[in-house]
Amino acid sequence: MHEIFLNAEPLFFIGTYPFTNTLFASVLAVGIIALGSYVLRRMYAEVPGAAQGIVEFAYEEFVGLMDSVLDSRKKSEHYLPFVVTIFVFILVSNWLGILPGVGSLGLVEETGHGHSFTPLLRSPASDLNFTLALAILTVVAINVFGIMSIGAWKYASKFLDFSGPIHFFVGILEFISEIAKMISFAFRLFGNVFAGEVLLVVIAFLVPFGAPVPFFILELFVGFIQAFVFSMLALVFIAIATTQHASEHE
Repeated sequence: MHEIFLNAEPLFFIGTYPFTNTLFASVLAVGIIALGSYVLRRMYAEVPGAAQGIVEFAYEEFVGLMDSVLDSRKKSEHYLPFVVTIFVFILVSNWLGILPGVGSLGLVEETGHGHSFTPLLRSPASDLNFTLALAILTVVAINVFGIMSIGAWKYASKFLDFSGPIHFFVGILEFISEIAKMISFAFRLFGNVFAGEVLLVVIAFLVPFGAPVPFFILELFVGFIQAFVFSMLALVFIAIATTQHASEHE
């Protein structure tokens, strides 16, 4: 049985920097998305085929969902690339991590205590470094969108308001809430994906034939839900960051 490690296993080192199996899976996910985007672009036609029709339908549904949150088609189209990129990247990463063979193909090394096996690929979101980096990037981008939308001074007044002690205290809470968003984003995604990875390993060891199939299907659904929840929370926070002060200054 393959041991379950909380931290990602390094495949090799670039200087002193470890190139881990989760990082390799992340790079592979980016490559798959880039290749898929290129193929879809090449397949574009005035009369859409089946694949293009599915993509256009998904696009319209996603934009419609964003319209209901942002209440503006212009804002939806403006923030669509960011939100959809997060969704697709997390989705492909999650699904890539549960493909058959992902945990069984790897490197075997001789150690003083026997053989050591390192999987070549591992779900990126099962590495807290991945989810924390994604969470920090998302929250920073949300704040940048807020600054670009309502201005740096007005946006900064949310955190630094010296008009009274209560307002100043609320500003401190707002700053703490930004840190809490990062932690919430990171641990929600990490916890669900890592738990699913552990579940699949345990089930495959106990009942290797047949029993893991329903759990693979369940993890496909969980991978989709986690990508959807992460991107929708990012969308809601974008809506708050870009509109919350508008009514106060009109």
